[in-house]
Formats: sequence, structure tokens, C-alpha cells
Amino acid sequence: MARLNKRFLDKTLTDAATAAKDTTHWDDELKGFGLRVQPGGALSWVIMYRTTEGRRLRKHTLGSARKMTPDEARKEARRKLALVDQGSDPAADKKAAHAAMSVIELCDLYTETVADQIKPSTLKMDKSRIECHVKPLLGRRSVRSLTVEDIERFQMDVAAGKTAKPREENGRAGLRSGGRGVAARTVGMLGTILEFARRRKVITENPARAVKKFETGKNQRFLSLDEIAKLGKAIREAETENKTGIAAIRALLMTGCRREEILGLPWAWLDSKARCLRLGDSKTGYQIRPLGRAAIENFEAQRSPKSESPWVFPSDRGDGHFVGLPRVLERLCKGAKIEGVKIHVLRHTFSSVAAELGYSELTIAGLIGHSTRGVTARYAHIPDNALLSAADAVSQRIADALDGNKQTSKVINLRSLKSGAKNV
Repeated sequence: MARLNKRFLDKTLTDAATAAKDTTHWDDELKGFGLRVQPGGALSWVIMYRTTEGRRLRKHTLGSARKMTPDEARKEARRKLALVDQGSDPAADKKAAHAAMSVIELCDLYTETVADQIKPSTLKMDKSRIECHVKPLLGRRSVRSLTVEDIERFQMDVAAGKTAKPREENGRAGLRSGGRGVAARTVGMLGTILEFARRRKVITENPARAVKKFETGKNQRFLSLDEIAKLGKAIREAETENKTGIAAIRALLMTGCRREEILGLPWAWLDSKARCLRLGDSKTGYQIRPLGRAAIENFEAQRSPKSESPWVFPSDRGDGHFVGLPRVLERLCKGAKIEGVKIHVLRHTFSSVAAELGYSELTIAGLIGHSTRGVTARYAHIPDNALLSAADAVSQRIADALDGNKQTSKVINLRSLKSGAKNV
């Protein structure tokens, strides 16, 4: 037994990651008050008590020790133990509450619990899907009453557009409709929420596990070198077009980065000397992304001694970064007479050019930041020389096409080299 205070908690937090078994440390002052340590590092405040009949020994979780201070937990423990003396049973009350919990209550509990555990952008998207699709269709249902058939019907309803509604943000017109892709992603998120409920013992089985999600039909559109050349010509002829937007489009093409990684790029994350981006908040967390020389030149061209903006691509108004890229790309593609081009097509184009040059899937994954097994471990700390060489070749080929330069360099098929074939 020990005094469960801040000093004891800090020491336990340090040792928690190496805990080999489930252990509960009991307080030497307040009987029945303890700190539970589980393998993997989970810590929670608990109380142990007998029901008023004295027949059953129960353990009840008060909350996470990473969120509740020892003083807060001790105060809550005293309150709950006092209720036990009055005939209450906190564990049974919690079980009854779980039995009656609605999908709305579960979703709210989930978003509140994970708010500091996932990226803000992911949380924002989850909340949007919950409000747009989950709550209108399933919100009033009891979590425990949900079946596989309910989730399958939910997926079909979202895909059919039953939750479509007018757009209200940023002046965009039309409907926010469903579709098979939206339905599949929403079911995936709902499955995560129901798994959270299973871990909390609200339910014993996750009904979303058995649901086959719709195929999303991922967009495989990319620009050919001829289309890149047409886009470059349209850029050179667009004298009144937004220069920041044009530079951002070139950056996306020559790096293979995601839109938010480029538009939200601060100067502090650009390391021109080491020829890389040190992304502090990519889709898969912190990453180092290698850059070709042509891409670096495009970035450095945005520097202005008169500008105090922290962003590489600053907004025309205010202190934020540039956000008007979709419209700039739409106007340029219209001028180039190219159809079906969304911003993510620029990322696909970088990968396509890399594949045309003969680079392996592993190398391409390292260039664009995919969390493929082996890539993270291999390229996590410094830009690999092989990747820098590949980034040079890909970005230069795209820059040449954009600027209308003739391809004077010889393309070497690396796959042929590996098989011992001669290059001609």
C-alpha cells in the first residue's frame, strides 16, 4: 500500500509502459481507493467495495489517471464510497446507464474522450460525419440494440443520399450528398466508435465488424506529360492569375505532397540545406519528406524580405495561409482544356511520373510519405540519398514539362538495371 499522491502517480506513469501484468496499488489512507495499472500503459483510478448486503465485491472505475489528478480522484472516490454506505451500487448504476445509452450519447462521449488523442482535422471530420449522417439516422437508437443489419441499412441510406442537405460553408452551392465513398468512410468511423463502446463494456460485440463496406472506387486520374505541358503553357499565359496559387500548384506537382501539407506549410518546416520538408503534422504524423532541387527552387522563389508571414504560401488577406487553390486550378485547367483535374490529381501525377522513370513502389512511397511497412523505419530521420536522387529526377522532369523545356536527359529504367538488362 502507498499514499496515492502526485509523486506516486508521476513515478507510476514513468514505469507504466513496461508494466508486465495488471496491478492495482491501494491507498494507505482511504480504504477501497486504488490506482490500476494495465499492461500497455493504461492507468485508471478505481474503488473496491461490497454491496450493502455484503454479498458481492465490486470494482468500479472512476476515470483515467492521465486526466484526473490524485486529488480529483480521491474526492470522487469519497463521494462514491459514501453513496455505497447509503445503499447505492455505482458499478450496477454504470451498467444500467450503459444499457440505456443512445447512439447520440455514445458519439458525444467518444468525441469528448478522444479530443486530445487524435489530430484536430480528423476530429473535425468525425464530428461532421456524426452530425450529418450518424445522429440523423441512428442517433435515438440504443447502442446495445444495433445489429449488423442496422449498420448495413445505414450504409445504404447514406449512399442513397437520405442525409443530403444544403451546403452552408464558404458560399458553396448545391447539396452535401451521400455516395458510396462517403457511406463507406462513415461506416468505418462508426465501427471505430462502436469499438470504443466495446472497450468501455457498453456492448459485448461490435456489429460493424461484420459489415462489408462499399468499394470506394478511388480516383486514379493523373496528368500525362503532355497535359502537364498544356497546364504549364496556361500558367505562362495567365498574366492575371494569382501568383501564390500558381506557385502552390507547382509545389504540389513537384513534391507529391497533400494539399494541406503544402498550403499549411510554415517556413520553419522547410530545410533547403538538407533538401527536405520536416512536416510536423502530416496525415501520418511527423515526417521528413525529401525534395528535389527544382522543388526547392520553387519554394525559395516565394521568399520575400518584406513579408513577415510564417507561411510559405500566405493568404492575400489576413494572417493565414492561402486557401483559394481549387478555383485557381479550375481556371488554369479550363485555359489548358484539361478536364477531370482535382487537387489530389497533382499528387497522383507525381507518383505516375516516378513510376514512369522506373522507381519502385517502396521508393515512391518514401517520396510521397505513404506509411508503407518498412518506409517509415527506413526514411524516418534523415533524407536518404537514394530518395533525394529520385526526388531530383521526378521534380526536374515535371518542371521541364511545365516550363516547356525539351527532355534532354536520358531516362534510365531502374527496374531493368535490377534485372541485369542494358539501357539503350
